[in-house]
Amino acid sequence: MTLTASQKRHETRLEYNAALPGCPARQLLEAMSSKWVSLVMLALSEGQQRHSELRRQIPGASQKMLTSTLRSLERDGLVSRSVTPTVPARTDYELTTLGHSLLCVIHEMKDWAEANMDEVAHARLEHDHDRSIAG
Repeated sequence: MTLTASQKRHETRLEYNAALPGCPARQLLEAMSSKWVSLVMLALSEGQQRHSELRRQIPGASQKMLTSTLRSLERDGLVSRSVTPTVPARTDYELTTLGHSLLCVIHEMKDWAEANMDEVAHARLEHDHDRSIAG
């Protein structure tokens, strides 16, 4: 079946509609929304680092979680991993060009969170108080 230009545009919009469960854009948004992804990306914005350096910069990140996050970011093309054949082997991580292109969004989210946390905390307290009264 041959599609008209309008039908092709419509299908393309559906294919990349993040509201739809199977949409690749939705899957990417889900992956990027992890707090660990943001924290790793922010840490790597300072330059190439080893796993141990990243663990020191991101308190609370377990070795397993950090490794999983780095693998996911590498798979998505946002982080590159280079291994230097020494004893023991040295592994460094750094942002790729694609990873650097995402940093502006992550920095804006971080800045927004820092600028609005007091207001959000207040709203949460009010909400929780109102719910406790309503019982």
